[in-house]
Amino acid sequence: MEDLKISKKKPSYPINDKLQSYLERYDRNMRSPIVYDDLLRFQGSVVVYDEDDEDTLWVRVYYSDSEREEIDFALKRVYSNLISDGNEYIFKYLNVDSIDFCTFGNSQPFRIKVRNILNDNYTNFYVKKADASRVYGLELEHMLSPHYLNFLVYKDTLVEEHIAGIPGDVFMKDMLPKCTPVEQSQIAKEFVKFNERCLIRLLGDMRSYNYVIVPTHDFDHVVYKIRAIDFDQQSYEGKLNIYRPQFFKENHDMVKLVRRKIQKESVDQYKIEERSIVARRMISFNSRINLLLDCMMNDTLSTQEHIEMLREEIYNFTHDLEFRRSEGMGSILKNALDFVKRNYQGINMKNFL
Repeated sequence: MEDLKISKKKPSYPINDKLQSYLERYDRNMRSPIVYDDLLRFQGSVVVYDEDDEDTLWVRVYYSDSEREEIDFALKRVYSNLISDGNEYIFKYLNVDSIDFCTFGNSQPFRIKVRNILNDNYTNFYVKKADASRVYGLELEHMLSPHYLNFLVYKDTLVEEHIAGIPGDVFMKDMLPKCTPVEQSQIAKEFVKFNERCLIRLLGDMRSYNYVIVPTHDFDHVVYKIRAIDFDQQSYEGKLNIYRPQFFKENHDMVKLVRRKIQKESVDQYKIEERSIVARRMISFNSRINLLLDCMMNDTLSTQEHIEMLREEIYNFTHDLEFRRSEGMGSILKNALDFVKRNYQGINMKNFL
């Protein structure tokens, strides 16, 4: 298992005017009474522990009485914009139960828990700094994965809907050993397809705590899906294997499962299936994804060193000269997606195996 090195502190890239226009066009922007920096004005915090009394790396923050009322009202409005139509009539049924802050990782998010007081149902959403890499990652996930994403941007603030599921590291430790042989085979298949999808759209750092396993009961069995939940490392790193979850030691149990349960011929089949699905989604979102790629090609998303390293590694992987002509991360991604689309149309499919 390769010991991959992730950039310890990825710089935050601002949202430029071109990307802002894109977000406005596709209704991803909002007017908000509160921004990320407003939530940093907390007066104190307490550590949040899980049910086993282990530190979750989240802290529950609290504010002065005068500020808490204003913050609660603003967060209800954000919730209404994200989940509903922005109308205030639902505010009287909502309560902001908690505001948690995480200092771990690049995004340092706030997690907001909003509860409906009529039935005690609750929803979590996140408030983060609006890094351009993260926004591109969310949009690409929305268009190229099987899962739609709900998020909004206001100035330098990003609001994301919670993605429900069991964290990959928790699932591997507590649940994977208890799965039936048939379920383990299905999970192995999903990991192969998830691995391929991350590679195709250059989503990096999918260590086990950056994705979730989503079980769904279907008649007499359970279907498992894998969803990314962290998009900070979209098209940033220079090493190709960082975009392949199989090479992280944190995913070693999944890799062993694939080797045990799936023959190479089936692995190749599942890769081809996933590329075909992504290619069809690209065709479906044709004009929208072209606009997004145009934004990326006119944006700064990484260092020149990373760009040069990645385009050379992808060229060595695919032997496609278009990658060597790429001038930035946006161009590399566009060429990668074009490569997959050509393969879908029957050209050089064997080269990507």
